[in-house]
Amino acid sequence: MSEPSAPDAVRLASAQGRWVLLTAVLGSGMALLDGTVVNVALPRIGEDLNADLAVLQWTVTAYLLTLSSLILLGGALGDRFGRRRVFVIGVVWFATASLLCGLAPHAGVLIAARALQGVGGALLTPGSLALIQAVLRPEDRARGVGAWSGLGGVAAAVGPFIGGWLVDGAGWRWVFFLNVPLAAVCVPVALRHVPETRERGARGRRGFDVLGAALGALALAGVTYALIAAPNGGAGPGVLLPAVAGVLLGVLFVQVERRRADPMLPPAIFRIRQFSAINAVTVCVYAAFSGFFFLSVLQLQVVVGYSALQAGTALLPTTVLMLLLSARSGELGQRTGPRLPLTVGPLLCAAGLLLMMRVGRGASYFTDVLPALVVLGAGMVTLVAPLTATVLASVDVDRAGLASGINNAAARAAGLMAVAALPLLAGFGPEAYRSPDAFAAAFLRAMPLCAGVLVAGSLIAWLTVRTDALRPEPGAEEPCHAKTTYHCGVTAPPLDPGEEPRTPDR
Repeated sequence: MSEPSAPDAVRLASAQGRWVLLTAVLGSGMALLDGTVVNVALPRIGEDLNADLAVLQWTVTAYLLTLSSLILLGGALGDRFGRRRVFVIGVVWFATASLLCGLAPHAGVLIAARALQGVGGALLTPGSLALIQAVLRPEDRARGVGAWSGLGGVAAAVGPFIGGWLVDGAGWRWVFFLNVPLAAVCVPVALRHVPETRERGARGRRGFDVLGAALGALALAGVTYALIAAPNGGAGPGVLLPAVAGVLLGVLFVQVERRRADPMLPPAIFRIRQFSAINAVTVCVYAAFSGFFFLSVLQLQVVVGYSALQAGTALLPTTVLMLLLSARSGELGQRTGPRLPLTVGPLLCAAGLLLMMRVGRGASYFTDVLPALVVLGAGMVTLVAPLTATVLASVDVDRAGLASGINNAAARAAGLMAVAALPLLAGFGPEAYRSPDAFAAAFLRAMPLCAGVLVAGSLIAWLTVRTDALRPEPGAEEPCHAKTTYHCGVTAPPLDPGEEPRTPDR
């Protein structure tokens, strides 16, 4: 049986419940849109700001850097200081930073504003889910989270189309300006219709770790800077010093987290073999996805000659397939066990990336681009829902939300490293995106690298993920199940609080 509703809990079917859902969808939709529309605008940003490839990399990685470093802290802040309050601050922060991005007179301001955007994203992304969990009645939460994930999936699916339409029409700056009217609707609705909630006691303090978040961000920043600067700086002090500093700060971060009583990233959770294994798979697949989507929109525009709208529309099949089929994939994973889909899915994605090597000058969309994206989308559909379910099933129920947050942050950090490292490894020069021939040659080197990372993820899944990982141990409660039905994010798996186990006594 479901636990009793709190006296002030809100029914999803009520007018207030619908307002709560709208608030959460508007907030998370801003971040989901931003995660897909900005890549489409990159060539125009570089042309308008007279920027090299490093600036385009930083336009993506500055956002991922602060978002991945602070997203766990953002959830803890909401628990302590009020979920609605922190969510509204995140929305306002995100919209203000978006306005600064749109007004940026040069690359330095744009990159700084993108880093600020990531801070806002770290506050609003976990906050949008937390509002549903905290405000709705327990028996309505699973449906609320499902609706939230489905509507968010629509936002992710249409993002590249909207981004391309804005870039070709009003200009790339409107990709960022778009967030301002969304925030102008979201904030008043939240303040008027969403009650304030916070978590009291020890659990509310868990993860409130500013020092850990700062060390993690600085460690990632040092390594990222070194990777992006290497094509210009070689092995000089300007590259080696940030790299060494980043590694040392990473070691210090691990030591601090081990000694804290309330760490943001509890090291003990990684002693769970299945949790560590599934996060290793996550790092591999989302590193490859982020590298691919960063380069593919450039390939389509620089080499094939697509407009921004055409490039954005061309990528729709992957997210549409995920939107339509992810629920069925989750059901299939429950029947077969996660090992098979987590092994086959990355291999399908790798095949899709290798098919993208056919996409060059004069490529046909229907015979060259579409088949690659359909195979890639089929692989993503196969693996993402079972991946999320396995993350949740690998830990105790009371740590499901933390496990999902760690998994989401790991994927974003992997994407950050991929966007920083892939151009270096594939030999993209600073001005490569201005030359179709140079970019096409480097793209042909990059796709096998991404495919190889996916194959590594498949191998890890085959060797470490148990077939029965989603089934209860003999005599144990049923494992925690995912609440998110639709999975459409191409940069990270969905945040999911998990569904409480049902036992005969409840």
